[in-house]
Amino acid sequence: MEPNKPRIAVIFATAQGSTREIAQYIGDDLANRGAQVEVADVEHAPELSRFDAVVLGSAVHNMDYLPAAGEFVRHHHDALADRDVWMFSVGVSAALRGPIGRRIAQRVPERIAALRDSIGARDFHAFAGHYERTGVSLRARLRHRLLGGGRFGDLRDWAAIAAWTRTIAEALRLPQPQTSVIHP
Repeated sequence: MEPNKPRIAVIFATAQGSTREIAQYIGDDLANRGAQVEVADVEHAPELSRFDAVVLGSAVHNMDYLPAAGEFVRHHHDALADRDVWMFSVGVSAALRGPIGRRIAQRVPERIAALRDSIGARDFHAFAGHYERTGVSLRARLRHRLLGGGRFGDLRDWAAIAAWTRTIAEALRLPQPQTSVIHP
C-alpha cells in the first residue's frame, strides 16, 4: 500500500449478492477518490491493522446482521474500536413505504444498534437490496405489501448509496472522484 493514502477495508457478509455489489461499488468509489481500498467478504477479511478505516456491511435477516458479520465484529472488536468505522445493512425494510413502512425503515434494529455502539461506528445506513417474489411464501409477500413494500426485484437506491459513500469520502478528506463509478 502506498504511504499517505488512506487505507480502507470494505468488508461484507452477503446472502444473495446485493451486499457484495454495494460493497464493491463503495470500494470502487473510494478508490476512485485516491484511497487504497481492499474489498473482501468477512470470511476472507484482511488483517485490520493494515487499515485506517473500515466500511462494514451485511445483509439483514431476522432484524440482525448475518451471523458471520456479527461474529466478525465480536472477534475484531478492539481493532474496529480503534479505527474509523462506517456500517451499512442491506435488506427489504429500507424499501418500505407508507406510514408504517417508513417508521420501520427509519428504526435501526436493536441487535445491529448494539453492534454499532459496541465499536463506536461513525455512521450506520440501511439500504434496500434485491427482493425477489420467487421462493417467498404467500404470507411473507402479504406482510411485505401490508408494511408498505410496493414492489419486488432490485430495490437498491444507487443515488443514496453514492451519497452515503460521498459522506465517508468527505470525512476522510478524499478528493473528488476522477471519473464516475457506475453501479452494477
